Amino acid sequence: MRPTGPGETVGDTPVRNSDVWLVVPCFNEGTVIEDVLREAGKTFPNIVAVDDGSTDDSSLAIHRAGAHLVRHPVNLGQGAAIQTGVEYARSQPGAQYFVTFDADGQHQVKDVLTMVGRLRSEPVDIVVGTRFGRPRAEGDQVPLIKRIVLKTVVLLSPRTRRLGLTDAHNGLRVFNRRVAEDLNLRMNGMSHASEFVELMDARGWRVAEEPVDILYTEYSMSKGQSLLNGINILSDGFVGRRLPR
Repeated sequence: MRPTGPGETVGDTPVRNSDVWLVVPCFNEGTVIEDVLREAGKTFPNIVAVDDGSTDDSSLAIHRAGAHLVRHPVNLGQGAAIQTGVEYARSQPGAQYFVTFDADGQHQVKDVLTMVGRLRSEPVDIVVGTRFGRPRAEGDQVPLIKRIVLKTVVLLSPRTRRLGLTDAHNGLRVFNRRVAEDLNLRMNGMSHASEFVELMDARGWRVAEEPVDILYTEYSMSKGQSLLNGINILSDGFVGRRLPR
């Protein structure tokens, strides 16, 4: 399809956000991913979902939702899936903005719209979502153990503090083509989030944060990170800083 700008039309039909690509890593999310992709696709027509070696019907669900599908033959980890998805998206005509978007329904399209709008209008290269960017409201869904893990990661990361980030392991990120072209994630697992922060600092990308709402469901919480996983992220990040680029 011919690439279109955010306000162009095809025939009589307006096509908006056609320069935006959502990158959705997926591992055994067959029960929810079709609904997630269909809902996101109402606003963002370009979505690539990377089936990272799933053993369920995730690929079939992605196909039914009408998203672009890329498959890893074996499970490589979320970092590898994001890297594969970004490489696919940046090769598409007209791609200018890129979004890392979870497959489990935690991220919300309204927040992506706000973050993309900031990239279009402000001198920034990447906008990172934060769960801690505003006063804690009654009914805040961020579980206590997760708050402890996330705040500990920030406390122990000089880079994160230097960049002014409060929630460096939020998976909702929106970035421009400069970042996409320069992205080279080597940490395949969840520790890719720490590597993202390292790249922001090392590459001199202009960084901003945006408060976002994360929707925690019983399903998504069953797949969440434990305190031990948070420690593993820090350990992997320490090792990753010593790998040659």
